Amino acid sequence: MSIPQSKDFLSPVAKILVTTGIVIVLLLVFINSRDLSQVREPDALPTKVLQLRFEDRPDGSIAVIDHKTGKQIDTIQGEAGFVRGTLRGLAQERKRRGLDSGPPFELIYRADGRLTLSDTATGRLVDLESFGPSNASTFFKLLNGSNVVVSKS
Repeated sequence: MSIPQSKDFLSPVAKILVTTGIVIVLLLVFINSRDLSQVREPDALPTKVLQLRFEDRPDGSIAVIDHKTGKQIDTIQGEAGFVRGTLRGLAQERKRRGLDSGPPFELIYRADGRLTLSDTATGRLVDLESFGPSNASTFFKLLNGSNVVVSKS
């Protein structure tokens, strides 16, 4: 009488593939568990800060209002896709968190020439120059067109 021999359920190639798959899944879980959103170059010091509110108008334009004085400093007309897209993203974040539109946004000009839009309600930062010079210039003209820019030390 012969003794039945046990057969391997998986071939050696299949074992290697399964092991590799498990290792990849474990690495992905490890990488995703780390908060990599905080890994970024430190921001240069602000040299100019302008606190702004943005209000939709019935004609489809967006009024740009100095938060401190309440004066309208500019109007964004037409499509203005980058400005509208940036503001829409920040407004949606506020809405998700149940926040109102009261707290201002800060348009920050930094010592290294970079321009940042900061949402004071959520703490979210948008590095405007990372979207290219023509997109950043739409916000830069708000900074240059205002006589109420406050310098910070």
